[in-house]
Amino acid sequence: MPIKKTIIGFFVAIASTGAVLASELPNRGTDEASATSVFERYTDSVRTLVDRSLNFLGVPYRMGGTSPLTGFDCSGFVGKVFADAFGFGMPRTAAEMAQMGEKVSLTELKPGDLVFFNTMRRTFSHVGIYLGNNQFVHAPSTGGVVRVEDMRISYWAARYDGARRVLPGTQSRQTQAN
Repeated sequence: MPIKKTIIGFFVAIASTGAVLASELPNRGTDEASATSVFERYTDSVRTLVDRSLNFLGVPYRMGGTSPLTGFDCSGFVGKVFADAFGFGMPRTAAEMAQMGEKVSLTELKPGDLVFFNTMRRTFSHVGIYLGNNQFVHAPSTGGVVRVEDMRISYWAARYDGARRVLPGTQSRQTQAN
């Protein structure tokens, strides 16, 4: 049954991410040519990031794990996806990742944003990658596998801590924690 849920989650994530990205396409007037190229670079980067994250669906959770061969923990998963998609390293822990990039409100989330949760009675103890349509991909916990989940379910909604946008070119920029 978990495999079936993972496969269904994969297709839901693909469909919703494509819909979100398509709905964000700007009006392509001639005066907007330079803005469009920036937008296209952004969406291409996000597609690469989302595609890479979904390639790891089903990889088992392993505390301290940073490899698809041996398993991931949440921050090891996010770090591997960002390294593969953008070629830059991320801090090792979710709390350190929460210091990166810029703060994003729940209503402003876009695919590729990092979403943080309090799962260990401390803020920013868990991280995942937002896919769009309230879906995120993450390495959950012991006994689990990398999977897509809905942020609206009560467990995740009650533990949501915030989000950060870490785009290529801003990875070295650290800001104050919330």
